[in-house]
Amino acid sequence: MTTGPVLTIGHSVHDFPNLVRLLRRHKVTAVADVRSIPHSRFTPQFNRGAIERGLRDAGIKYAFLGRELGARTDDPSCYVDGRVQYERLAKTPDFVSGIDRVLRGARVERIAVMCTEGEPLDCHRTVLVARVLTEHGVTVGHIHADGRVEGHEEAMERLMAAFGLLEDDLFRTRAERLDEALNRQESRIAYVNDELREDGAAEV
Repeated sequence: MTTGPVLTIGHSVHDFPNLVRLLRRHKVTAVADVRSIPHSRFTPQFNRGAIERGLRDAGIKYAFLGRELGARTDDPSCYVDGRVQYERLAKTPDFVSGIDRVLRGARVERIAVMCTEGEPLDCHRTVLVARVLTEHGVTVGHIHADGRVEGHEEAMERLMAAFGLLEDDLFRTRAERLDEALNRQESRIAYVNDELREDGAAEV
């Protein structure tokens, strides 16, 4: 059985009915929650218990994969000077297991990988999780707040353009320029644990 396409979505500050409308619009049957901490005092409607119950009532399945695919790993080997390194995180047994669960689930469900950020490029679901899924041959699309779906390739071109890396370069291939754009974005958004920083100082 082949793996179907996977979507991503950020709950952002939507109200819950709007999130459900977006999911139904794109025929999503299951949500994979990849938030490390699925709780927020700003958006309590998306706390783990509340969203799990709400989605179930809406006929949409829910799976919490924050331990496996979350950006705030407890594995100290994934940090350099307090900052999570996505390449290391992607190789951990938990992450590999989480990706495998999504791949297997996508054979029978239309899955949306859900995190917090509304803008796909500002979230590890795109810069890390979707990147790994595409390496497995999965077609990935990102649901925006207005309901449109942006293909992952299109999102990557938008990321490259943001760093001035979209135009052809005599000395670097497109793949090399994309890697640079992803690495630069990772340095902007990757989780920092101040307790693991070598200088012991918090970032400003």
